[in-house]
Amino acid sequence: MEKKLKKNILQWDVKSWSKAIDFWEDNIDWNTVENGLELGAREGGLSLWLALKGKKVVCSDLKDVQKTAEPIHNRYNVKNLIVYEDIDGTQIPYENYFDIIVFKSIVGGIGSNNNIEKQYELFKEIFKALKPNGKLLFAENLIASPIHQILRKKYIKWGNRWRYVSLEEMKSLLTDFSSYQLKATGIIATFGRNEKQRAFLSIFDKILLNFICPKSWNYIAYGIAEK
Repeated sequence: MEKKLKKNILQWDVKSWSKAIDFWEDNIDWNTVENGLELGAREGGLSLWLALKGKKVVCSDLKDVQKTAEPIHNRYNVKNLIVYEDIDGTQIPYENYFDIIVFKSIVGGIGSNNNIEKQYELFKEIFKALKPNGKLLFAENLIASPIHQILRKKYIKWGNRWRYVSLEEMKSLLTDFSSYQLKATGIIATFGRNEKQRAFLSIFDKILLNFICPKSWNYIAYGIAEK
């Protein structure tokens, strides 16, 4: 996949988060997928990714998602495959409907102000909305190391509000699914001040730090869960 397209899909810290895209590309039988739902779409990058595969997509967020996501879909001429809906991930108005549901970095926000119950509701709603044997493709920010936690609280405006999850909590959130694959990556790339710095730092994560640091220090979880 070309660099510009990955940037349009992922927006930020592309080198690190693209691990999720690469994993999904290699571990889904795309011939069995007809439709999908993106939750928390914002600029609609993952909807773009699915639509470029010829899949029908519901691109959703809490509100006004068409305004923020439609421009990139028009640019790639895939709008005919996409519909826009305002959907709260804890109240998905579908049942046994989607082959694929995908999200990036929404669990922490849904659990804002230490609301773990909302995080469990999210995964139960996703399970309900998937067809039998449907797949959840997820990529999420982890609580990571003490340094990550301190810097988020100091420099990220939502850092004190979000409920970042641990790898063990991710496993618990996925328990309703018949099976799942859970991976983790990233140590220092997120500390880059711009995309060029983050890409450079991701090299050290890839060749060294992901191997020698505790998995609990990784700041990205990604994987696939099957209903």
